[in-house]
Amino acid sequence: MSEASGEAMRRREFITLLGGAAATWPLAARAQQPVRRIGVLMGYAENDLEAQAWITGFVEALKNRGWIDGSNVRIESRWATGSIERLRSYAAELLSLKSDVILAGSTPALAAIFLQTRLVPIVFANVADPIGQGFVSNLAHPDGNVTGFTSLEFSIGGKWIESLKEISPSLTQAALMFNPETAPYFPSFLKPIETTASALGVKTIITPVHDADDIERAVSTFAHELNAGIVVVPSAFVTIHRKLIFEQVARYRLPAIYGFSYYAYDGGLISYGINVRDMYIRAASYIDRILKGEKPADLPVQAPTKFELVINLKTAKTLGLTVPQSLLSRADEVIE
Repeated sequence: MSEASGEAMRRREFITLLGGAAATWPLAARAQQPVRRIGVLMGYAENDLEAQAWITGFVEALKNRGWIDGSNVRIESRWATGSIERLRSYAAELLSLKSDVILAGSTPALAAIFLQTRLVPIVFANVADPIGQGFVSNLAHPDGNVTGFTSLEFSIGGKWIESLKEISPSLTQAALMFNPETAPYFPSFLKPIETTASALGVKTIITPVHDADDIERAVSTFAHELNAGIVVVPSAFVTIHRKLIFEQVARYRLPAIYGFSYYAYDGGLISYGINVRDMYIRAASYIDRILKGEKPADLPVQAPTKFELVINLKTAKTLGLTVPQSLLSRADEVIE
């Protein structure tokens, strides 16, 4: 072999080796990237298919933004099934796992996390009155470690009474059913509800419930009243016990209205409120921005902008109600 050809061979070997090393550098760099951790604290039951659909939408939305569970991010979910004690325990657990950011699903879930940290970023979904409960200082500039998506506009309470009266024209009394622990925001609904009720000649009766037995007692007691109906104020407690509520009001043939669309999809008579799954999808955008370096304090709390009227005609038939055409024509969805 000539000296020139030997030199050429050595150059080719060097270039090949250099090229191989360069090809491995990006892989090595990616391997060194830390896996981020997202904590998810839910106040609902893990076997609730509706609540699972919210988290599925959230995970899919994260994936669309490049965050893949088990790859560059690890999602740790905890389901408390309405237990305040479990929420507090799971909140501490998620913090001990060094979560980079935590998604709080429901007002009690946010309260449990908020009590334990002012440093870890928190994005909430389906939480009412974050200012009144002290979670944020204002909506435009949260000024802390918390931001997210509110679920309720309190003036909607008047719409609940109005719609219930329209679907049941004989209505003269309405029980306002709520759970004080999971719906501490209930007092904010009172003024718009009572203002509209008074104008429509409807007497309101405040009806707190704390467990399944309370629900059964409240409905059976109210069933003996003439021209009665129920406004079911939404919260994690109501979501967990919604099937029982549907069964009880159907048993006594009482009209009832609910605050989120999935209640009507699941068997409730009528609902007026937001699409909750959409809120979790939107929450993924804030999680993405926080993981990329933005601060919760700089992300405005977003209020609901679209409300859906959903009517379940099958349930109306069971209750012996004829839904007026004026109400049907305004409905976003009618379930046959």
